[in-house]
Amino acid sequence: MRTSKPILLVEDDHVDAMTVQRALKDLNVTNPLAHVPNGEKALGYLRNEHNKKPCVILLDLNMPRMNGIEFLKSIKADSKLKKIPVVVLTTSGDTEDKYATFSLSIAGYIVKPADYKKFVEAMRTIDIYWSLSELPNGE
Repeated sequence: MRTSKPILLVEDDHVDAMTVQRALKDLNVTNPLAHVPNGEKALGYLRNEHNKKPCVILLDLNMPRMNGIEFLKSIKADSKLKKIPVVVLTTSGDTEDKYATFSLSIAGYIVKPADYKKFVEAMRTIDIYWSLSELPNGE
């Protein structure tokens, strides 16, 4: 992602979180990875003034306590958080989930490939895109 800002991973599945961490390491992504298990914890992380705002949020949808869509509704209603890019990274290929998340201005929607090599390629695509993309006001 080529900044010093962290990547925020909102993911309740420990194995999936480890897979993301491994893929980022294999791709030599040097951004710190902040991992939280649900939307509530993600909001707490983002609203904590001591935490650096992430360059991108990787968001699972199916989580306990506060799912991904509920989390998106919360951050998109918050003027301080709504500009942080969110990429949905989920097992759900459900059309309704895609419509719901794109209507909340996500930056992308990726269904997690089961094959690790394909997963790494998906993560490489995210890394390349966010390395080239420019955010408003130098954020």
